[in-house]
Amino acid sequence: MFGFEKLEVWQKAIEFADLVYSSTRGFPADERFGLTNQMRRAAVSVSSNIAEGSARISRKDFARFIEIATGSVFEVVSQSFIGRNQGFLSEELFQRLYASAEQQGKMLSGLRRSLLEDA
Repeated sequence: MFGFEKLEVWQKAIEFADLVYSSTRGFPADERFGLTNQMRRAAVSVSSNIAEGSARISRKDFARFIEIATGSVFEVVSQSFIGRNQGFLSEELFQRLYASAEQQGKMLSGLRRSLLEDA
């Protein structure tokens, strides 16, 4: 088992990506290379950056990857608004994505703060 797998924030990031994948499954076929792809790539980026950052030698470097992961969460939020406005996401699905993104953002922020406290 890799160390990052033990991090709750990484586990939640995997759940977040799963939610984005299932939420975008019903998007129109002509969005497969547009919004669907953008949202999925951003969601996958969250757990990927947590994992990659955990391998860095310094806490400051790890914190930078957490910052990038946070940016990816924000991308999904912005893209979710577009998906809802275009009628691709129901209000219920939008709210689930938004709540999950809020939780993920708070967890990432807390981790980043703790990494920088002693850096």
